[in-house]
Amino acid sequence: MKICEKAFKNRCLIRYEGDLWFLIRIVKMKSFFTRYTPLQIAIHIYGWSALVRLLIDFFTHNLTANPIQALEQRTGRHAITLLVLALACTPLNNLFGWRELIKRRRALGLYAFLYATIHVIIFVDLDYGLAWSLIVQTIIEKPYILVGVLTFLMLIPLAVTSFDIWKKRLGKNWKRLHQFVYLIAPLAALHYAWGKKGDFFALRGDIIRPLIYSLIIILFLIMRIPQVRRAVASLRDHILVFFRRFTPQPKANTS
Repeated sequence: MKICEKAFKNRCLIRYEGDLWFLIRIVKMKSFFTRYTPLQIAIHIYGWSALVRLLIDFFTHNLTANPIQALEQRTGRHAITLLVLALACTPLNNLFGWRELIKRRRALGLYAFLYATIHVIIFVDLDYGLAWSLIVQTIIEKPYILVGVLTFLMLIPLAVTSFDIWKKRLGKNWKRLHQFVYLIAPLAALHYAWGKKGDFFALRGDIIRPLIYSLIIILFLIMRIPQVRRAVASLRDHILVFFRRFTPQPKANTS
């Protein structure tokens, strides 16, 4: 009888510990989603999942016949995608009033720099084996690589000074420095387009994706013009007023 009672108590204790562990996990998950917004989670998932997928494809030999070229192209494409997304934060905030986007620019920019750094490492190490004389010769002979080098060098101070401590140290100069992103983005698009097979300026060859990136960047740069920015803000206000007319208003309590 005592043995059965002891076994019953042990089962209850194990069940209690299991339920307690489950409740702790729920509380932790709830605090996680309270701390991080869905946009933050989406940015970090994309930022790391692209790299994980790249590594999986590399180690499972699931790349193209030229794996080094595939790695260069994919890391470069992710870098410019994240750079364009970072550039999109301000105009989309102006258009839709989504203020959280401004807070997420830094994460997008740092992920862009991460992929740009991996892109450069693959080029100088895996592709050219750290043969610096050959690398310099290639940069001189191929203008699109020179544009890419300049773009990467300009990205470095932006990535280093993207943290709050540098914002305090640099003061007003911090904003001036980070406005170079509006020069870096077109240069990155030019590097991407110029390096594709075909004639980008004659609209021939494999230029559809670079053309799309270039048009998006041009659109965002146009939206930076003060007159355009004011027109967009005015249009947004008129749209909000229009929709408020059809939104049922709560009735006042007359009792």
